[in-house]
Amino acid sequence: MLSGSSLFTLVLFVVAIIVIMRAIRVVPQQHALVIERLGRFYAVLQPGLNFVIPFVDRVAYSHDLREIPFDVPSQICITKDNTQLQVDGILYFQVTDPRLASYGSSNFMVAITQLAQTTLRSVIGRMELDRTFEERDHINGLVVAALDLAAGNWGVKVLRYEIKDLTPPKEILHAMQAQITAEREKRAVIATSEGKQQEQINLAAGARAAAIAQSEGVKQAEINQAQGHASAILAIAEANAKAIQQVAEATNVPGGLNAVNLKVAELYIAAFANLAKTGNTLIVPSNLADVATLVTSMTTMFKAQAK
Repeated sequence: MLSGSSLFTLVLFVVAIIVIMRAIRVVPQQHALVIERLGRFYAVLQPGLNFVIPFVDRVAYSHDLREIPFDVPSQICITKDNTQLQVDGILYFQVTDPRLASYGSSNFMVAITQLAQTTLRSVIGRMELDRTFEERDHINGLVVAALDLAAGNWGVKVLRYEIKDLTPPKEILHAMQAQITAEREKRAVIATSEGKQQEQINLAAGARAAAIAQSEGVKQAEINQAQGHASAILAIAEANAKAIQQVAEATNVPGGLNAVNLKVAELYIAAFANLAKTGNTLIVPSNLADVATLVTSMTTMFKAQAK
């Protein structure tokens, strides 16, 4: 059985242990403890080992300094064109001043939630239904700006707000789907008509190019034919000139003139023979002496050419 002094020593030891334990406060990383001394704010304990006065100082509030996601309750908003829209969002915030977060508002979580809902209703009330789907980022930015301005007095920094769902009534959804279907059909019809138009343009351009190519071909063929005729005429003329030149040169050869006279006479007689073959009538020159005269005249002409 313990004596009175031993019991007193044991009690004193237990009390000392309790006092030491209450005097030591270990704060985790990214957390903060708000200390009140005799009912008044005293200090904010930072992460790590801290010492307080037992039974005088007490931990009044504990705050998580990390980014906190908070689901804002779904609500019904009315757009500018009087359409009900159910909106569901999520809010991200962070406690930056533990003292203001403790004493700036009795419940900053409720305050932020209510302010987010009222701000969202105000922003959507200034927009038509179609714009609410197209400008989510703009809506989010307006909500964050309004919340951050007010939350500064509560020691809270609003980082961002994201709309999760925008759900219009079923009737509006059906009407929107019908509108989307009609718009797609309209674009399909326009695309088809534009395709046909382009097809006609391409066919016309092809026909035009073919006609131009054909006309160019005809033109070139005519040019080639004309050049061929010209070359043929020139060749015939050169051959005739060469033949005449050779005949003229032949008249200067001994006996050449007699040969020319003989050839002219043969041609003259052959011409009358051909005329006689075309009918039953025999054609005879009225004056056989004309043959000799003709031969003499042509001989004279060849002599003149030879000189």
